[in-house]
Amino acid sequence: MANYDDIRFFNDAEVEIALQSAVRHPMIKTLFQYTFPDKTEEEIKDIVLACKSINDFQRDVISVTVQRILQETSAGLTTQGFEKLDSSKSYLYISNHRDIVLDTCLINLSLFQHDLIRTASAIGDNLVQRPFVNALSKLTRNFIVKRGGTPRETLVSSKKLSEYVEHLLKDNNRSVWIAQRQGRTKDGNDVTEQGVLKMIALAAGKRSVREYLENLRIVPVSISYEYDPTDILKVPELLAKKAQTEYIKSENEDFNSILKGALGQKKHIHIAAAAPMSLNSLDDSSTNQLLQQLVAQLDETIQRNYKLWPTNYIAYDLLHESKDYQEFYTDKDLAQFERRLRMRVDMKDTEAVKSFLSMYARPVINKEQMQPAYEA
Repeated sequence: MANYDDIRFFNDAEVEIALQSAVRHPMIKTLFQYTFPDKTEEEIKDIVLACKSINDFQRDVISVTVQRILQETSAGLTTQGFEKLDSSKSYLYISNHRDIVLDTCLINLSLFQHDLIRTASAIGDNLVQRPFVNALSKLTRNFIVKRGGTPRETLVSSKKLSEYVEHLLKDNNRSVWIAQRQGRTKDGNDVTEQGVLKMIALAAGKRSVREYLENLRIVPVSISYEYDPTDILKVPELLAKKAQTEYIKSENEDFNSILKGALGQKKHIHIAAAAPMSLNSLDDSSTNQLLQQLVAQLDETIQRNYKLWPTNYIAYDLLHESKDYQEFYTDKDLAQFERRLRMRVDMKDTEAVKSFLSMYARPVINKEQMQPAYEA
């Protein structure tokens, strides 16, 4: 394990010390007070310090936090597919990625509710620069994905990350979550970056890449929010991309996105887990060809299982000035979405309006493009 010290999460022997520090940190204390609004500071401290492992902390604190977030900022979470998975097995969950922290929290809550092995989750090193965020990430079983560096440094860190993922899955029987792409999907188009799969496959070494990936038990996961609580925060980057100009994040942008994702309104949320992928039919005459086919299979599964909400259909019709999907939303749904649009976007800025609508409409377009033709 010493080989992974720079990327791993806390082991159980380190949890108690980390929590003793955490209960004194002002920001983390605020989180705990949100989680347990009816308890005194001493009562909260007793609950937190009674946790002796990450499992304890996730069960007794974090799951309570997530359920409170759901209660206060959503119309409920529904799931499908998790009941078909084996509670004794670890899986490599690969999902679309919309919210920095909430995606993995909700997936792990779903695993907890179905008595499945919870995940260790990949998180970019850019998101854990603040010491208290870094501590919380390690207390919730996040491991670090290093960004940047020279091509040589990137290859070395990617190989270590790949070996660590295998170590977790096979040696620790610990499930792993990783996003289908680097960073969140900002434009609503959930597509897999081949580089993610290439990284995962690095640990195969001289083994058959197809057999190696098959044995990891890859489970595609689709997560959809009726309202994206960070939708307006994504528009400036979309506009910069469209204008082919460099987008530079503000100093606290990622942290603000984490807060907005947690506390913003989401309405309904749905998470769908597919069956573990079978790679037997894929052509493995070359690794590149195999990964291209796997990307296509992942994209098709994630997009097909993505649950569409009235907001998606409304955005599509507004974007295309049509009534193609009006049977899937009410006048009340339409009025609520249009009010949200007016509150978040300058309606005189045509490109901003288009970017906002496209973000919600894209999953409908992806379904339309599937073969056989998508039936709403």
